[in-house]
Amino acid sequence: MKLSSLFVGAAVACATVAQSLAGDLTPPAGPVSPTPGPEPRIAINPTNTPGDSDSLFKINTPGSYYVTGNIAGVSGQSGIEIAASGVTLDLMGFDLVGEVGSLDGITVSALAATNIAVLNGSVRNWPGDGVNMTNASNSRLAELRASGNTGTGISSGSDAVVTRCSAYQNGNAGIFVFVNGSISDCSARENGSHGINAGFGSAVTNCSARDNSGSGIHAGDVCTITGCSSIYNFVHGIGTGVGSTITDCVALSNFGGSGVACGAGSTITGCSATANAFFGIETGTGCTVSTCSARFNMLDGIGTSNACAITNCSAQENGANGIGTGSSCTVTDCTAEDNDIHGIRVFASCTVRGNTCDNNVFAGIRADNINNRIEGNNCIDADKGINVLAAGNVIIRNTCSGNTTNWDIVATTWSGRSSIAPRPPAPRSTATRRRIPRAARTPTRISRTSRNRGPGTSARTSAGCPLLSPGPAVRFQMSRTDPNVAAGLVEFPP
Repeated sequence: MKLSSLFVGAAVACATVAQSLAGDLTPPAGPVSPTPGPEPRIAINPTNTPGDSDSLFKINTPGSYYVTGNIAGVSGQSGIEIAASGVTLDLMGFDLVGEVGSLDGITVSALAATNIAVLNGSVRNWPGDGVNMTNASNSRLAELRASGNTGTGISSGSDAVVTRCSAYQNGNAGIFVFVNGSISDCSARENGSHGINAGFGSAVTNCSARDNSGSGIHAGDVCTITGCSSIYNFVHGIGTGVGSTITDCVALSNFGGSGVACGAGSTITGCSATANAFFGIETGTGCTVSTCSARFNMLDGIGTSNACAITNCSAQENGANGIGTGSSCTVTDCTAEDNDIHGIRVFASCTVRGNTCDNNVFAGIRADNINNRIEGNNCIDADKGINVLAAGNVIIRNTCSGNTTNWDIVATTWSGRSSIAPRPPAPRSTATRRRIPRAARTPTRISRTSRNRGPGTSARTSAGCPLLSPGPAVRFQMSRTDPNVAAGLVEFPP
């Protein structure tokens, strides 16, 4: 064998071994990725972010910053001060712990600062606020845990977004946004004031508030509260200003106020209010309450001011009225059962239609004044079925049965028909309530004509309904041999 052949063979062998050790030398398809460089963000430390007389660390320029370890407070200083706009601060899951005499955990000192974000960490036991960003607008606070701070747990300015945060045992409010803020997926518990305090035009979504010394959720005018729960708070469960919307919320056992309380022109839909110290649901004028339930509340289940609409609601076992309204309200397609005073109580110029009132202690429906229209309701098992205290009301197509007195009505303008329908008694656990004898009786259709009809009752509207002006007494056309009368089961005004 020639010497040259030996060299060629050795070279081929070496190349083969080298390729097997180095792997595939063909680059993958696509663009070439850059070689990883140093951390692009700025670390919080004495070199990069030196503090001053009132802060341990201070951020003076826009940029992205991160914490590299836990921070312990010092008397007379805040933990981290932000003195610029356009700052993102990532706490990296670390813990900022205050000390006696220290200030805020994190504070924004720049006036009219904007576009600041603080994320992902714990801020606790600071004598001031946990996070104080009231000077900043358009800020973002996410995944923060604030507890044991003497002031507010998390405080922000206008147009802030607060999400996935918790506030526990802070001396003031748990979470606060000034105006036009958004608070979502947050919890606030055992704070010294309101759990969540949202200013004008704010939205609170999917939050919980419990055991706070103020209201669980306190919101200003024109706010939206959706999918929240508020229990065991010392004022209202949920309280808002005027023009607000409250949807799909739960208010339970709030000790010093109503479950849901809202200002004029508000809308409450799909809410549940149970065992609250005042009203279950309480509204100002011009409000709408629909598909809500109120149970075991100390006062009215649902109580409204004037010009409100209550629809498709239920009120059970409340300490006063199931539903109580002011003037010019409508109550339609509701159920009021087992309430300690009246099932439904209205004042004047109201419409009460299509409701079921069962086993309320006093009246199924009570009207206190004039110009009410009570139509198509079913009132059973109360002391009085329908109780009307003033002249000038219309009561038509109602059914009353099983009441001690089915009708207790003063001289009133009537139109149409009402009936007393026989109904076997349903089993009741409250057997001590006074009820009429359950004698067998036949249905009675009652027609009503006025005697000596005067000008106040003869006029009719274009729709054929009587004008709601007081008129003379009304007498019922009913045979004295009718079994309901003979048995003493029906009483009418003379």
